[in-house]
Amino acid sequence: MIIVHKVRLSPNNDQASYFAQACGIARFAYNWGLAEWKRLYEAGENPSESQLRKQLNSLKKTEFPWMLDVTKVAPQQALKNLGTAFQRFFKGQGKYPKFKKKGINDSFRADNGPAKAGVDAVPVECNYIKLPKIGWIKMRESLRFDGQVKSVTISRKADQWYAAISIDTHELPHERKNQGSVGVDLGIKALATLSTGETEEGPKALRVLLPRLCRLSRQLSRKKKGSANHGKAKKKLARLHKRISD
Repeated sequence: MIIVHKVRLSPNNDQASYFAQACGIARFAYNWGLAEWKRLYEAGENPSESQLRKQLNSLKKTEFPWMLDVTKVAPQQALKNLGTAFQRFFKGQGKYPKFKKKGINDSFRADNGPAKAGVDAVPVECNYIKLPKIGWIKMRESLRFDGQVKSVTISRKADQWYAAISIDTHELPHERKNQGSVGVDLGIKALATLSTGETEEGPKALRVLLPRLCRLSRQLSRKKKGSANHGKAKKKLARLHKRISD
C-alpha cells in the first residue's frame, strides 16, 4: 500500500536557494516542453513525452548549462508530468495544459527512485532526510509510517518548504472493537453535524481574517512590481492565505 506523508522541512539558506532554483528549472522544462509540443504539432508531427526528454537532454550542456546545477530528475519529471497532462486531455479527463507561472504550485521531483527492489529512494533517519546534490535536511517531524521510500517531491507553500514522501508500507489501520459509531455530516454553517444532534462550529478563519486580507491585498497593489517591497508584501499575503486555508 502506497502512502504519502507530507512533512514540513527546515532548510538552511543554501538549501532553500537550491529548492527555489530546482523549482525554477522544473518550471522552465515544463514550459519549454509545452512550447515545443505546440511547435511540433503545428508542423504536422506527432510529439511525445519521451521525444521531448531526449531532445532536452541533447540541448542541456550547450544551451541550458545552468540546468546541470540541480538534480536531473527535476526537468525530466516535469516533462513526464506534461506528458501525463496531455494524456488526460486527449482522454477528456482534463483541460489543455497551460504554461506554469513563477510562485504558483512550485515543486520538483528530488530523487532518482529506488536503485533496486527493497532499497529506499533516499535515506531517512529520525528527523532528517538526505537528498541528492544537497545532503541532509532537517524535517519538522519524523515519518509516521515504516516501509520503503519510493519517491520524494519538494514543494513550496507561501515561504515554507515541504517534502511529500511516498512510502510503500504494509501497515494497515488498527482495527477498533467495542466502540460506538456516529454519522457525521460536514457543512459550511456548521463544521460537523452529528447524527446524535450535536454540532461542531468551525473556526471561520476567512471571516475573522478578512479585514487583514483586504488590507494586505491593497498594500500589495500599491507596490511596484519587481521591487523588493513588492516581493515582501507578496510573501506576507501568501503567508496569510496559507494560514486561512490551514
